[in-house]
Amino acid sequence: MTGGLAIVGLGPGDVALVTPQVTAALALASDIVGYGPYVDRIPARPGLTLHPSDNRVELERAQHALEMAADGRRVVVVSSGDPGVFAMAAAVFEALESGPQHWRTLQIDVLPGITAMLAAAARVGAPLGHDFCAINLSDNLKPWALIEKRLRLAAEADFAMAFYNPRSKARPDGFARVLEVLNDACQDARPVIFARAVSTPEEAIRVVPLPEAKPEMADMRTMVLVGTSATRLIARDGVPFVYTPRSVLE
Repeated sequence: MTGGLAIVGLGPGDVALVTPQVTAALALASDIVGYGPYVDRIPARPGLTLHPSDNRVELERAQHALEMAADGRRVVVVSSGDPGVFAMAAAVFEALESGPQHWRTLQIDVLPGITAMLAAAARVGAPLGHDFCAINLSDNLKPWALIEKRLRLAAEADFAMAFYNPRSKARPDGFARVLEVLNDACQDARPVIFARAVSTPEEAIRVVPLPEAKPEMADMRTMVLVGTSATRLIARDGVPFVYTPRSVLE
């Protein structure tokens, strides 16, 4: 068997949002490597070995996947959403760069998926319709001071913003500080979208003005989108449509 490695995105949750390319790679895999809840999304079948692991061992997980691929296994590393957006693709290449030279001869494919910010944006319209940025609010791998600096500069530049990992049990106060910085930098009532568990049965969408956003509206299953000063709401029954115009007036 000729080994190889695919790094894939499983999308935000609904199996219908997994791309055909990723489905084909999963069907050919001998081994699936990933964070436990993501590996649990892969049905068991004869000839397939599942390798679930904890959420904070990304580098070790990547090394294990590369070792198995070098031994001739067909390995698929799974992430939710897109593997290149705050997920496993970067960890694999970090391990590859520091690993043995023969790993660099492996066939390695990165197969994109629908990341959470795009799934969340689609639910309400087009809030990311103009320039935007994505910020991971977890300080596990970078200092909080850097998060706050990037947050303030993005707000001052009037980007729409997408926030991953906004509020966990281990750091419940960080998102409160995020809202303080946004209110100070923006000084307006631009919309904030709280999109929880998009595309799953637990999905919940809420749109509120920035001054009314509260820390408890978010958890680790929530994608938070913040509009620009030009972002518009179209009222209707239920959740409004939200869009950011394609042009910017001078």
